[in-house]
Amino acid sequence: MTNFVFPPHDPVSLPIAGLDARFPVRRIYCIGKNYADHIAEMGGDVARSEPIFFTKAAETIVHNGADIPYPPNTSDLHYEVELVVAIGPEDMNGGIYGYGVGIDLTRRDLQSAAKKKGGPWDRSKSFHRSAPCSAITPAEKVNLDAAHIVLRKNGDIVQASALSNMIWGVDEIIARLREDMDLQPGDLIYTGTPSGVGPVRIGDELSGGVEGLQRITVRFV
Repeated sequence: MTNFVFPPHDPVSLPIAGLDARFPVRRIYCIGKNYADHIAEMGGDVARSEPIFFTKAAETIVHNGADIPYPPNTSDLHYEVELVVAIGPEDMNGGIYGYGVGIDLTRRDLQSAAKKKGGPWDRSKSFHRSAPCSAITPAEKVNLDAAHIVLRKNGDIVQASALSNMIWGVDEIIARLREDMDLQPGDLIYTGTPSGVGPVRIGDELSGGVEGLQRITVRFV
C-alpha cells in the first residue's frame, strides 16, 4: 500500500444516467472556435483552421442542480453551452463511453485581457466551479446524428444549434487530441459552443440540453 504524506483527495465523478455507478473524471479538455457562428460573433475568421485546445481542472466540475456563487475577479462572467464527450476504454464504442451537456463558464474580461497580451487563457477558463456538467448518458443509449443543443437563461432560449454545425466533429476532435495527449478513460472533452454566448448575473438560472441526454441546470447566487 502506498504511504502518502497526507490523505489523497477524493476523485471527482459524475452520475451515469440509469446506473448506480459513477463516471470518474480524470482530465477536462476543451476546444475553442468550433462553430462558425460563434467565431463570427467574437470577430474571428470563420475559415477552418487548426482547433484551439485548452484545459480545465477536474475539480472545476459542478453537478446538476447546484447553486454557483458568482466568481471573484470578474465583472463579465459568460456562459457557453457545449456537448461533452466522456472517454472510455478504446474497445468501447470507439473509445467513447458516453455524452453529457456542459457549460464552459468564462471570465470574459480576463480572457480579453489575456488575448491582448498574447497570454494564456487559464485564469479566465479554469477556476473554481467553472465546468457545470450533466450526468453522462452511455453512448449506446443515444443517437446524436440529428440532435440539437440548446441553452436557456431564465427560461428564454439564448443558444441553439444543430450539433452537425460543429467545424470539427467528435471523431476528429478525439483523433487530433490523441496526436498530442494520452487520452484515458475518465477524460472529458467539451466540444465548443455555438453563437449566443452572453453574460451571467446573480439570480440567473442556466439550463442546457441536447435531445436524448440529461440536462444541466445551475443557478447563480
